[in-house]
Amino acid sequence: MGLKTACKGEDKVIQPGGEVIAAEGDSLTLNCTFETIDKSAYLFWYKQEVNSYPKYMLKRDTYGTNENAPEFNKDRFDAELKDKSVPLQISSAAVTDSAVYYCALSLAQPTELHII
Repeated sequence: MGLKTACKGEDKVIQPGGEVIAAEGDSLTLNCTFETIDKSAYLFWYKQEVNSYPKYMLKRDTYGTNENAPEFNKDRFDAELKDKSVPLQISSAAVTDSAVYYCALSLAQPTELHII
């Protein structure tokens, strides 16, 4: 009797490195693509300012969830999950938007904790 094994492809995020230079008031896009064979995917964007921890900005998933953290209003920070891409669109750029931005992929639905 032979042993059957399945090899799952590597799930990964592809985010271009380097710097993006923009002027105040500009609109810009930060690209993020991902690879997975899973049908359900949860994509997140985080912003990390100097000497700080990454802050959750928004979540998009294959079920149509469009959730932004309160301080990242959809009027200025938006992303559309389409095919294998979830680019972050920033409009009316401000100096306070200067930071490092991370795109993250999860295949499991995140757990939300609410303390009352």
